[in-house]
Amino acid sequence: MPQPPALTDDQRAAAREKAMAARQARARLKEDLKAGTIGLADVFERAAGDPIVAGTKMLTVLEALPAVGKVKARRTMDTIGIAHSRRVRGVGEHQREKLLAAFPPRS
Repeated sequence: MPQPPALTDDQRAAAREKAMAARQARARLKEDLKAGTIGLADVFERAAGDPIVAGTKMLTVLEALPAVGKVKARRTMDTIGIAHSRRVRGVGEHQREKLLAAFPPRS
């Protein structure tokens, strides 16, 4: 079995810092969604310029919305035809429209 490339201690530390920053950014995104300070449309806008948001799983984003749990998020994705492993960047335009209609902004 092939071995992963050998990394120096500096490379390993840089990768660890990058991964930690990505986890913290995803956690902040989920907190903002739960608090209702941002909505689903905002997530799609942020994904255009932020690779961390774009790489977040769509299921995780939907589950973080207020009043949406695991079951509702999965059922909605199944109904629209979105794979549970799909990332935000991989959601098509028609699928976005259907998701925004299913989860309208709360006033």
